[in-house]
Amino acid sequence: MMHESGLSSGIPVLYEDNHVLAVEKPVNVPTQEDASGDPDLLSLLKEDLKIRHQKPGNVFLGLIHRLDRPVGGTMIFAKTSKAASRLSEAVRSRSFHKRYLAVVHGTPAPQARLKDYLLKDSRTNTVQVVRPSQPGAKEALLDYQTLGHASGLSLLLVELHTGRPHQIRVQLSNIGCPLYGDQKYGQQLNKPGQQLALWSLEAGAPHPITKEPMLFRSMPPLAFPWNEWPAQLYEDL
Repeated sequence: MMHESGLSSGIPVLYEDNHVLAVEKPVNVPTQEDASGDPDLLSLLKEDLKIRHQKPGNVFLGLIHRLDRPVGGTMIFAKTSKAASRLSEAVRSRSFHKRYLAVVHGTPAPQARLKDYLLKDSRTNTVQVVRPSQPGAKEALLDYQTLGHASGLSLLLVELHTGRPHQIRVQLSNIGCPLYGDQKYGQQLNKPGQQLALWSLEAGAPHPITKEPMLFRSMPPLAFPWNEWPAQLYEDL
């Protein structure tokens, strides 16, 4: 069943069947429950499933991948434990496809592969690039392509090969091109209150049951800085 409708929570549905739920995550909504106590996407979707399917007790919904709170866009959830297991395996084997749009400060190379080793500090919830030999360091790999320039900013299409915390934000900041609105990794170039310009354009994987390729997509809002480029550019990707 392929459709773009909204749930009672107002969250747009990109696709739903008995095994998979793909939605467009709103910006500034936590993916899962956190210390803020604010409504989170996983709980909102579970509540909606419970109401729609009139299920008593707890509803299963498997979290396969995460987006940082300020990031919006495409996310895939599993509606059964079997689907969750198979989709999680797709993430581990790197057959889970993820492409993002990012607006950065400066002018990066037309295209590049970035390979770094990242270390997360859970106490401060920050990530930094470290030497490969650093204990706890994890490999981070992405490819990007520059799609255009405007107002001192550049629009990038990013393909993520690993899913490390804050990966895109840290790796692009490390080459001197922090994301627009990133208060954590681009403080010197951004002002408080600016919305982080990172969007999950596409997510896909083999369907957990049929094995057919799935690919879901959602477009960034046509507000600054995304509207510095024509909407057709996003449609043509």
